[in-house]
Amino acid sequence: VKVLGAISADDDCDRVAAAEKFRQGKGKMRNRRYTNRRGPLVVFADADGVRAFRNIVGVDTCNVDALNLLQLAPGGHVGRFIVWTKSAFEKLPSVFGGFDSKSDSKKNYTLPRPTVTMSDVN
Repeated sequence: VKVLGAISADDDCDRVAAAEKFRQGKGKMRNRRYTNRRGPLVVFADADGVRAFRNIVGVDTCNVDALNLLQLAPGGHVGRFIVWTKSAFEKLPSVFGGFDSKSDSKKNYTLPRPTVTMSDVN
C-alpha cells in the first residue's frame, strides 16, 4: 500500500472501491451481480513482490509473458494506469521483439509496422 501511495495510485484504488454497484438487468441472476471499474495494473516478469498487490481492491497483476489487450485497454479505452517493474520492462524486447528483430518466445512474431508514413493529408 505504501508503494501505491508513493506513486499516487491510491486515489485510483479508492475510486475503484467506491464504484462497486449492482448490475442492471438479468445479469444479477447469472452470477454477474456487481460491476466494477478498473484500477492500476502491475506488470511483472518474475513473481517477486506480486503477492503484496493481490489483495488490494482495484489492483490487477499480470505477467509480461501473458499481456492482453483487454488488460491494457479495458473496453477499448486506451489510457489505463500501468505500473511496470524494472525486470518486466527489460523483458519486453525478448517477448515482442522489435521492428528489425523477431521475438524470442513467440514464433515468427514481429511488431507490425505503421501504415501511415505522413499524417499531414492537407
